[in-house]
Amino acid sequence: MNADTVNCAAGAAQRPVEKKRSKIPVKYRQRNRFIPMFLAGVAALSVLSLAYLDIDWLKMTSRAGDIGVVFWDLAHLDFTNMDLILSSLVETVSIAVLSLLYSLILGIIFGMLAARNVFRLPWLSVLTQSFFTFLRAVPTPVWVLLMLVCLGMGPEAGVAGLCVHTTAFFTKSFAQSFESIPEETIEALEVTGASRLSIFMNAVLPAALSQIVAWAGMRLEVNFSECAILGMVGAGGVGYVISNSLQGYDYGTAGVAILLVFLVAYCIERVFVRIKKKFY
Repeated sequence: MNADTVNCAAGAAQRPVEKKRSKIPVKYRQRNRFIPMFLAGVAALSVLSLAYLDIDWLKMTSRAGDIGVVFWDLAHLDFTNMDLILSSLVETVSIAVLSLLYSLILGIIFGMLAARNVFRLPWLSVLTQSFFTFLRAVPTPVWVLLMLVCLGMGPEAGVAGLCVHTTAFFTKSFAQSFESIPEETIEALEVTGASRLSIFMNAVLPAALSQIVAWAGMRLEVNFSECAILGMVGAGGVGYVISNSLQGYDYGTAGVAILLVFLVAYCIERVFVRIKKKFY
């Protein structure tokens, strides 16, 4: 083999590599053009927001030292009302758990209707997703306030209000999990003559179970945090104790309640981390 043949072969081998490399800068140039535009948009929105809010920076700076004073007062824990704090904390956990369980059942049912690969009815999927998009667009406190008007003050309104928004969240999340199931699996069961409900119960739902557990764990943390806030508007739970304590300048009791909320939220997060490891 002479030198010319070797050079031709080497050149032919290098040409595809050079063509492949030529695509990389184009991709990064497009991405790099988008980043400055995104940052400029964020900066413009920030300036407009500051101008609209007309924040009194001098007043805020003068009151910044009070933040440390309040947290110092919260650190002086007062355990004299421990029975009230624990009972309200148990009530908060109960509201979060009940709203999660009810929403899990409803979310699986409506998620089955919203998924495009279960019943294969596009109009049903679009209708279900559109309805629950509207429910998700309304914040949880608004639903709780509406339930307070309907059901009166108490934990019932908290459970009902949380169920509305949590069900809407699960419907979208579960539908996406169901649609991630390989199409070949569903088609293989359809060939055997299995019904839609049978395919869902025996193939789609078991395959998406790990994702359902992950969504449920994340939502339980969110529900518990929201319960602590919603109690301040009359939905019951530890939030009501925190709100009353802060309004009465009983910072020691409020500090104990806030600390317990943090500990329970941390425990919930760790428990579901362990559960998710079992599935993965």
